[in-house]
Amino acid sequence: MDIFEILEGRFILNYIGGTLRYIYGSIWRTIFNKPKFTYKEYIYGPKKPDYYDEWGHEFNNRMIAGIFLIFIFILIANYFPIW
Repeated sequence: MDIFEILEGRFILNYIGGTLRYIYGSIWRTIFNKPKFTYKEYIYGPKKPDYYDEWGHEFNNRMIAGIFLIFIFILIANYFPIW
């Protein structure tokens, strides 16, 4: 596995997780009438110049994407068995 494949996987997982967080956050913040974040803030973090956690949002996005993909795999494996 070369570096390009590793970076591509991180990139894809970051966007899957960020998209899931954006959908969930938009619905949740609409229901409770709170200010919404932009899609870029869910992917890259807040736009503050002195923000302390540069890698936190990307890590959270990847973890959420991993959990989501495992959940989808389990659903497919249970409802469409190979044998």
